[in-house]
Amino acid sequence: MSNWIEIAKAEDLLPGEALECVALGKIIALFRIDDEFHAIDGICPHQGGPLGKGKLQGCIVTCPWHGWRFNVTDGAYQSNQMLFHKCYPVKIEMGKVLVNMD
Repeated sequence: MSNWIEIAKAEDLLPGEALECVALGKIIALFRIDDEFHAIDGICPHQGGPLGKGKLQGCIVTCPWHGWRFNVTDGAYQSNQMLFHKCYPVKIEMGKVLVNMD
């Protein structure tokens, strides 16, 4: 069973922007690249930095605390692409951004 949760409105983010959201008590970092939305766990695994407040360049977000970098489309850690950060499926329905929390 899918557990789709609304975390934002599509209009809340312009292309190239990031947003910190909360779904079911978890912090989610939401990113918009052109017209695609991507969601990853919003807490950096290094020391808990806020990835939703990081700088997005292309599809790479940089944690504002210590510079750890992740690909927001697949969660790949850029210094070791064998490591991945949790990603969440995203869909847009009637202007709402939904993430699957399963």
